[in-house]
Amino acid sequence: MTDIKLNHLAIVVDDMQAALRFWRESLGLSQAGEIKSVPAEEVDIAILKLGDAQIELIQPTTDESGVAKYLAKRGPGLHHLCLEVPDLDAKLEELSARGCELINEKPRDRDGRRYAFIHPKSAGGVLLELYEETSADCRAGGK
Repeated sequence: MTDIKLNHLAIVVDDMQAALRFWRESLGLSQAGEIKSVPAEEVDIAILKLGDAQIELIQPTTDESGVAKYLAKRGPGLHHLCLEVPDLDAKLEELSARGCELINEKPRDRDGRRYAFIHPKSAGGVLLELYEETSADCRAGGK
């Protein structure tokens, strides 16, 4: 049995309010907190509760960000899958030793979480984010 679990599915959107209307009103999902701006990544994020996991809606705030370029190239839709791991450093070392292409060789930190991205070339075409929780209140919806 593995200690890895689904944290969230991230969906890139071009209209946050329209996306929220669909997910909240049409599907009945509840929003965890307010829309949060993440200037370092040039995005706004809204979190929707989905059982033990979440759906993360991401909208670029500039035309130059990586997410904006992704949106311009591929349009709205699934952006990445995020898995929670108990030891991010060990998992990155293991993946690197297996020849996986890492976007972040060293984890980034944000709001009590450490995270890193694995290139889609190594994950069957899926952009994969790995999280390691470092504070107990992260799952309360604050990103």
